[in-house]
Amino acid sequence: MRRVLYILTFLLAMGAVQAVPVPDNFLPQRIENAATGPAAQGAEGRIVFIAGNSDATFSVYSITGQLVKVVRVSADQRASVDFPKGFYIVKCSNQWSRKVVVR
Repeated sequence: MRRVLYILTFLLAMGAVQAVPVPDNFLPQRIENAATGPAAQGAEGRIVFIAGNSDATFSVYSITGQLVKVVRVSADQRASVDFPKGFYIVKCSNQWSRKVVVR
């Protein structure tokens, strides 16, 4: 991978390859706009949980692995729960788990 990046950088510097501007609408969709599946997003002093098309159960774990809270959200709803600053692991109904940062 590093070699490919080096070659592309070299070709770009030599003028053999041109950089293409990335359109604004190319950026990934934000969690607030994702209505298909469940999501969790860290914010200032809280975590926002979004259920998506069906009911969702979120389990929030501290970085040490302790279960901190279980949040149930109905379909097409969102919930905001206050948490102290830190890193948390959010697990959604055995579908996925991810790290969330509360600032």
